[in-house]
Amino acid sequence: MEENKEKVKKEVEIETVSVDNVEQSEQTITENKQTAIIAELNAKIAELNDKYLRVAAELENTRRRASLDVESVSRNRAMGVAEKILPVMDAVNAALKHNPDDEGIKSMQHALENAFAQIGIVKIESVGEQLNPQYHNAIQIVDKPTPETKTNTIVEELQIGYMFGDTVLRTAMVIVSK
Repeated sequence: MEENKEKVKKEVEIETVSVDNVEQSEQTITENKQTAIIAELNAKIAELNDKYLRVAAELENTRRRASLDVESVSRNRAMGVAEKILPVMDAVNAALKHNPDDEGIKSMQHALENAFAQIGIVKIESVGEQLNPQYHNAIQIVDKPTPETKTNTIVEELQIGYMFGDTVLRTAMVIVSK
């Protein structure tokens, strides 16, 4: 039996570790952690930058919308006031037709026209123009006053039409040739 014991030899491998290998392993682990942290921080920076750009764009859009809203409210208010003043201008024009030499009425008409010009209200030109349903409301159709008059030409204006910028406040009531 003793012979058998000698014959069986167990081999055991022993791993040798040197201090240099441990230091290199720790350094590699530390570098890997640093690289991971840097990558994570770069991703966070990119995310925050994206959020910042989105918030800045949203703020700019909000400012633009607020500016347009203020402009719209101002424009609507001016149009409302203008629509209330149009009957006054109509009354002055009617008075001037009945008494064309009255200096007081001429002065009132001139003052109202200047106020309209300052606000941005313009008279729609009608007599001699072709009928345009966007600007004119034909109340009556008459025979051509002269042979040179074209069909659908406005021959008389019964009520003046006005525009505020590019918006029609009131269409002109007109008489048109056939």
